[in-house]
Amino acid sequence: MQTTTTATLTLDNAAQVGQQVQAAAFHAADTFFHTRMNGQDLGACGFAWVTVYPQHKGNTRDGRAERKILERLGMSKDWTGKAWQIWNPSKYAVQNIDTLEAGADAAAQVLKSWGLTAYSGSRMD
Repeated sequence: MQTTTTATLTLDNAAQVGQQVQAAAFHAADTFFHTRMNGQDLGACGFAWVTVYPQHKGNTRDGRAERKILERLGMSKDWTGKAWQIWNPSKYAVQNIDTLEAGADAAAQVLKSWGLTAYSGSRMD
């Protein structure tokens, strides 16, 4: 699902964008699960997430504002403290890594369309 926007991500619209991210991720995971997996939770188990790298240093005014927006999107700091993540952005209740990756990929695309540096990631369990 390719989405392009000319609007700017702000603290005021971040919660709405977060819902858009989750909806796109859920739709992608659900579509993958029912078309490619035939509705069965089979295959490799794993996790998927989306990571965003802030553009500004955290101790600057712009950096603090950016981090508030990332929090409003539903993100939290990763283990490095430098990037922000949403684990299982689709909230799809399966363990199949391919299904969860489809959701994370869609979430990353929506975040990129809002001008963020976003990547999907995964690992097998």
